[in-house]
Amino acid sequence: MKYVTPEQMQVIQVQDPGKHSRLDWRSVQVPTPAAGELLLKVHACGINRADLMQRQGLYPAPAGDSEILGLEAAGTVVAVGDESLDSYLGQRCFGLVNGGGYAEYVLLPATQAMQVPQGWSMAQAAATAETFLTAYQLLFTIGQASAGQRVLIHAGASGVGTSAIQLAKAKGLQVAVTVGSADKVAACLMLGADLAINYRQQHFLDELKLVWPEGINLILDPVAGSYIADDIQLLAQDGKIVVYAMMGGRKLAELDLALLFRKRGQLICSTLRNRDAQYKARLTADFQQDFATALAAANIMPVIQQVFAANDIEAAHTLLSTNQTIGKLVLIFSH
Repeated sequence: MKYVTPEQMQVIQVQDPGKHSRLDWRSVQVPTPAAGELLLKVHACGINRADLMQRQGLYPAPAGDSEILGLEAAGTVVAVGDESLDSYLGQRCFGLVNGGGYAEYVLLPATQAMQVPQGWSMAQAAATAETFLTAYQLLFTIGQASAGQRVLIHAGASGVGTSAIQLAKAKGLQVAVTVGSADKVAACLMLGADLAINYRQQHFLDELKLVWPEGINLILDPVAGSYIADDIQLLAQDGKIVVYAMMGGRKLAELDLALLFRKRGQLICSTLRNRDAQYKARLTADFQQDFATALAAANIMPVIQQVFAANDIEAAHTLLSTNQTIGKLVLIFSH
């Protein structure tokens, strides 16, 4: 199957990175896939909080990655970097990309490509890779969680949070979440969370000490800041706290490590974007081995709050920045 690709494509480019950044369309050359790479004609891409940080100059692309926003995309493979990948031509694929998702075409490493499940829309596929692979990494690659254990997921209604709830329940974990509104409580309970705490109405530390006095085996925390001291109090013996963002601040006024020592607890900081290709390939393969069947059966699915046309990207970023969303926002490209 032979596809003809144009020489130029439209991309969404950050202008004046920083507090007053803006997004504009720009014409650039369509990238050429190297060996091991697929060229994806983008139909949809996921919008992530990392995109907001990057346009503010707070989360630069790793060396060698595209400076164009977008960490995940879904579309049709229209070119390949070597003959061994010819079977991908024409396939509907999605996965983590090394930047560049906010564009009409993007390079996708073949080792990070997953087939769009039968019956799924491109928007659903585009909303899956970043949050589900992040959640999988936090829960099972780093957290080593197993059936029957207790896990606390802060920001449970976020893209990663809604993904983590589904993966954790599929593996038989007990799940508690913290959220900031009644509708987010309801959404997390619908996804299977055993307990959802509205932190605006009750202190999660006090509530969880009552419900799980034996402590929590794994805490997934994108808030950091003042949450860390409470997380430590909630840990079970040999428990883990995995911090994967710093929405509540990167500095701690004072932290007494004595309790963490007594519990033999671990405080781990993790990112996914700056992992090497081998790590992302293994993570993608492990996730598919564990959950490809569940994806195909739609037993686990991304939660999508809203789909935006590509021209409405500023409105999408504005909405995401309010912290009022449940699940993911997705951008659709029309060709």
